[in-house]
Amino acid sequence: MGYPEGLLAPDERLLLHRHPHWKMLFWPAVTFILATALAGFAGGLAWRHVGDTARTAVLIAIAAVWAVVVLWRGVGPVIRWGSTHFIITDRRVLVRDGVLTHTGIDIPMNRIASVQFRHRLFERLLGTGTLIIDAASGDPLEYHDIPEVEHVHALLYHEVFEGSRDPRSDRQPESDYERGQRDYG
Repeated sequence: MGYPEGLLAPDERLLLHRHPHWKMLFWPAVTFILATALAGFAGGLAWRHVGDTARTAVLIAIAAVWAVVVLWRGVGPVIRWGSTHFIITDRRVLVRDGVLTHTGIDIPMNRIASVQFRHRLFERLLGTGTLIIDAASGDPLEYHDIPEVEHVHALLYHEVFEGSRDPRSDRQPESDYERGQRDYG
């Protein structure tokens, strides 16, 4: 989880770092498969039915169209997915996204008025949903395609409304990383 560590204050603790749900990558994968199949089919037709002098130009044109489609509809969304980060620390919620134009928002925990989640049937099947954070700024902020949105909601609710420390001990609650290390060794 190298990316968010540079964003944290020296004594701030990372609780959760997520990219959007993998469903964002479904259509780029379908686009790649279909574009490759169509380019292969068109290349086979060109090889068989175009004369020797024009064949090279037609094959280069097919390859160029394939590259443009794959870069625009395939690689672009994958890069956007990889550059979108949803981060919860013990002090704030951070959202960073963008490739060429980078944007970000930080919401201090003490400014959050309510936390909600919403997921439809299909989203529940995929394990994703929308997290809605009502901060003191006015309009609620909606973050779509958050993996395990119920878990994220519970974690954020606990941090905001129940405090990050157990009053009976000095132990901080487990982060996702610590829980994974404990559960999966």
